[in-house]
Amino acid sequence: MSPEPNPQMMKPLTAANKLGIYLPAAPESFRNTPLSRTDLDALRTNPPEWLTDLRRTGPFPRDITARKLGVSNSGLSRAEVSDALTADEIAALLADPPEWLVRERETYAEVLKENERIATKEAERRAATNRPAKNRT
Repeated sequence: MSPEPNPQMMKPLTAANKLGIYLPAAPESFRNTPLSRTDLDALRTNPPEWLTDLRRTGPFPRDITARKLGVSNSGLSRAEVSDALTADEIAALLADPPEWLVRERETYAEVLKENERIATKEAERRAATNRPAKNRT
C-alpha cells in the first residue's frame, strides 16, 4: 500500500469564503492556520460555537450582506458600504431603508426580471428549433 498523500491545504481566506464567514471576525487561530478539506468538512458538520455565532450575528462578508439586503455587490459599492455589517445593522437598514437601499433593491429586481426574460426567450428559441439543447446550466 502507498502511504497517505499529503492533504490538500487551503488558505484561511479560502476556508472562510467556503464557510460564508468574514475572516477578520474569526478567531486568530483560524485566521493564521491553513486548513485541510477534512478540517473544513469537520467545521461544516460540527461547527464550533464561534462559527455558529458568526453565521448568526455576523459581521457578514460582502456577498452575504448584499444577499440579505436584496441588492448586488455593485449596489453596495455604489452606496459606499465598505464595512462588513452585522445582523443588527442589516435589520436596522431593512426596517428603515435609506434612499440608496430602496433604489438599489429596485435596480436589482429589474436585473433579475430581465435575466429571467432572457432565459425564457432563449428557452423558447431552443424549443422552436430541432437542435438538441446544450448542456449548460
